[in-house]
Amino acid sequence: MKRCLLTLSAVLWLAASDGETVAQPKCPPTRADMLGPFYTANAPARERTGDGLTVQGSVRSSTDCKPLPNAQLEWWSANGRGEYDDAHRATQRTDAAGAFRYVTDMPGRYPGRPPHVHVKVSATGHRTLVTQIYPKDGQAEIAFDVVLQPN
Repeated sequence: MKRCLLTLSAVLWLAASDGETVAQPKCPPTRADMLGPFYTANAPARERTGDGLTVQGSVRSSTDCKPLPNAQLEWWSANGRGEYDDAHRATQRTDAAGAFRYVTDMPGRYPGRPPHVHVKVSATGHRTLVTQIYPKDGQAEIAFDVVLQPN
């Protein structure tokens, strides 16, 4: 009898959730990563800080997957020698479709870390996200969509 009740409970749970967890957002939020010690606010407004690596995608809301126009992205990374500098810092806004395109140099390695690009993303009504992108050796383009959680 217990086995039948457990099976019936499982069937009812699956039927109620269509096989998905009921509380899950439609778009899973982007995973946060560390800010690191080299963030500096008020980077210049620009979409390019070098050449060789292009990161493009969109910023969306986790509740309905809708694009977030005018979201702010702040970028920073090490130069080819593995040193952070102002030449590799930028701020940009998404367009009306929530899209962005950022072009930079391939970040250099420094002790204990693989090459990476930091990005801090904020949008009205949503939690600010800090994460990092890890390009592979020789990779010239990265498709990277950011999904923010509402406040």
